[in-house]
Amino acid sequence: MLKKRKLGRRIGEIQVGEKLVFQAAIEDKDLLLYLGLTYDANPLYIQHDYASQTPFGKPVVPPIMLMGMITSAVSKYLPGPGSYITRNDIRFLRPVYHYETLEFLLEVTDVDEESHCVTLAVTATRGAEMVLTGELSACPPHTLPRLDSRALENF
Repeated sequence: MLKKRKLGRRIGEIQVGEKLVFQAAIEDKDLLLYLGLTYDANPLYIQHDYASQTPFGKPVVPPIMLMGMITSAVSKYLPGPGSYITRNDIRFLRPVYHYETLEFLLEVTDVDEESHCVTLAVTATRGAEMVLTGELSACPPHTLPRLDSRALENF
């Protein structure tokens, strides 16, 4: 019950060229949860009759929801728990539709120990088609002088 979570890797443990690949399936439950949490009622995201009359042809996934998948990967894996994204520049090249599965690739392109920052190149593909590309910077977890015995107990 009081299990402590391990923090992600520190700046000195991360190397240029490291990669993280993961897949994410877009399901109704995820879309509805996102839309409910953000109170986003854009008909392009949920109304088939409206979306069918647009150039998209069917409902699309909100781009910020795709950003959430990326930030989650940074928080969970690279650099990991305790990280903080300081900058992002993501370009959404093609719409993503409900029920699709995307493959994301995050690659470390720079490690700046002086500014305590790593730069990650980001892409997502649907089959062979790239749907987003960009770059983000993240501050890995800091080395803490001493952990309180209760630190991280609420995770």
